[in-house]
Amino acid sequence: MLRIISRPWLSFVLGAWITLLIVFYKWPDKDISILEKQNEMLKLQLKMSHNHMEDLLKNNKAGVSLNHDFSNTVIDENIDACEVIHVAMVCGGYNSTRGIVPLIKSILFYRRNPIHFHLMVDDVAFTILETLFNTWDLPEVTITFYHTNDAIPMVSWIPNAHYSGIFGLLKLTLPNVLPKNLKKVIVLDTDLTFLSDIAELWVLFQKMKNEIFGLVENQSDWYLGKLWHEFKPWPAIGRGFNTGVILLHLDNIRIQINWLLLWKNVTEVNLLKYTGTKLADQDIFNAIIKQYPDIVYKMDCEWNVQLSDNSRSERCYARNYSIIKVIHWNSPRKYKVKLKNIKYFQNVHQMFLGYDGNLLRSKLIICKEDFSSNKLNDTDPCFAFRHGHMTKLRTHLYFMEFAYSHKDSYDVTLVAQLSMDRLQFVEELSSHWEGPMSLAFYISDAESQELLTFVEDWSELLKKRKNIAYHLVYKQGTHYPVNHLRNVALKNVVTPYVFLMDIDFLPMFGIYDYLRKSIQLTNPGPLKKALVVPAFETQRYRSKFPRNKSNVLKQLEAGNLYTFRYHVWKKGHAPTDYLKWRNSSYPYQIEWQPDYEPYIVAHNSIPSYDPRFTGFGWNKVSHVMEMYAQGYTFIVLPSAFIVHMPHAPSLEINQFRNSIQYRMCLKKLKEEFIGDLNKKYHKDFNIDNM
Repeated sequence: MLRIISRPWLSFVLGAWITLLIVFYKWPDKDISILEKQNEMLKLQLKMSHNHMEDLLKNNKAGVSLNHDFSNTVIDENIDACEVIHVAMVCGGYNSTRGIVPLIKSILFYRRNPIHFHLMVDDVAFTILETLFNTWDLPEVTITFYHTNDAIPMVSWIPNAHYSGIFGLLKLTLPNVLPKNLKKVIVLDTDLTFLSDIAELWVLFQKMKNEIFGLVENQSDWYLGKLWHEFKPWPAIGRGFNTGVILLHLDNIRIQINWLLLWKNVTEVNLLKYTGTKLADQDIFNAIIKQYPDIVYKMDCEWNVQLSDNSRSERCYARNYSIIKVIHWNSPRKYKVKLKNIKYFQNVHQMFLGYDGNLLRSKLIICKEDFSSNKLNDTDPCFAFRHGHMTKLRTHLYFMEFAYSHKDSYDVTLVAQLSMDRLQFVEELSSHWEGPMSLAFYISDAESQELLTFVEDWSELLKKRKNIAYHLVYKQGTHYPVNHLRNVALKNVVTPYVFLMDIDFLPMFGIYDYLRKSIQLTNPGPLKKALVVPAFETQRYRSKFPRNKSNVLKQLEAGNLYTFRYHVWKKGHAPTDYLKWRNSSYPYQIEWQPDYEPYIVAHNSIPSYDPRFTGFGWNKVSHVMEMYAQGYTFIVLPSAFIVHMPHAPSLEINQFRNSIQYRMCLKKLKEEFIGDLNKKYHKDFNIDNM
């Protein structure tokens, strides 16, 4: 559970989840889909949160009525079920792309209409969000991207002190950037949470006549100029308007005004008096509205309940708490704001953070025929293996900020994959490897928040490291998609070379510099050459890690170290020729043999892993075998080593050991792989020798 939950709320949330589990397992109608069950569970939890809030408010004698039924949303009958709702957002950088996910979840959780998202993004956000939406595979959702490079020149001349930087001004450019045939669009900040169907907001366009904006009044005293002595805000009508939620009537804008000329002129005039904007686009919107008040349609406050230290948002829901439609975390301090009911809002937001986004894939809207078909035979005893290979796994690249300083043309990234039960290895690994890392996590939505908290709050070591790329692949299916995870991490390296390792190994100290020098000396370059790093293991949970090769040799003699898997899978590493390694001072070439699965360093043009291998068995073997088929040579490094750390066996290994069907399916996959390999490379590998 996240640390941001205080202890009284921790017990409440835990109790809520226990109750939900009981509800789930005692569900009366066995024919109800998993999606319906999970969605009803979330609705129930939201109700429980409201009930808990009601008790708190009663104890505080606040007299607030809480009667909101989250399972029923009233929608204007005039909107067609298949009418597309258009939503525009500006999203740039790593944190904004992470923050947009719970917003998208909350919109899709309540929506009953097709959605078209118009996203203005920078290079970072495009890389992340394009992959996220392509792998999320949401029904009746369309995404169009617009690059910030095309819009930034329009606003880059405006001094802006807001924490959002240049991105906070880009909403001004939307009428000029969005397609000419788009008539209206809802413009949102990325720090929102919806508590109702966005169609309710969409139908408010019907109430607009000649207005070009629909806005909610600002809920702080910022524009009244009373927050501190001699504070002079930009001009506004009263408290002004907040631009976190905007109904942007593009047709009216095009008919009535030259928008680009208008906001530029108003900005230039006000910059003669003010040194720059304090609240980015919001200052400029309000200055325009001050001169032309008829252009704004005033929306009810529940469509933008603003949570900040100076907010008077409780005025909005003082009589009826259930009216809240949209929560707006409009403060750089987010969860740390000092607000009367902040714990309630935190809890609602956390529910969407942890909500399984895969459940939103189910087709609730039928607006066009779906001609896709599942060609797999679910009577196949190996169906789970084959289905796992073909399942599109939702992927969030660069979940946290990533920064890399290019070193040279021999730089190398450590590539690995893991699940959350191996998270403890990452911290220790970072003390052995100072270079960049690309890590793919197989994770649930709830676990992603635990990862974020661990890295940013608990681990002093990882908090300082910005050259670790955390890529999340969300859980779905039966088997652990080990090779798919490796491919995600491998595809997103930023260096010319990669060190392919498993997360439960620790490399020798100083190996990062050693590998870079070895790459330079052996000159693999574009050549098909792989450098082998010998692997060892210890059975002791507490042992002194060897500082160098000399220490490795001593511990081998003493029986504290063994060559990796020597006792259970000798074929996996025997070709490394450990006897020769003991006495070598120079790199030496070895011959590939069947079942060889070394840990290697190679150019990033190395072939991908075969994703048909999920779970335990043949996942690395197949990769090295394809490298050999492509003509790669293998060269053992004489002074490098990694050591496997002892841990409990994985679920997949236990299944392999205890299930005849598991082993039978793995054998079938091996046969299919070798057959495909022979055809692709005109080889004659024999399955009987494997």
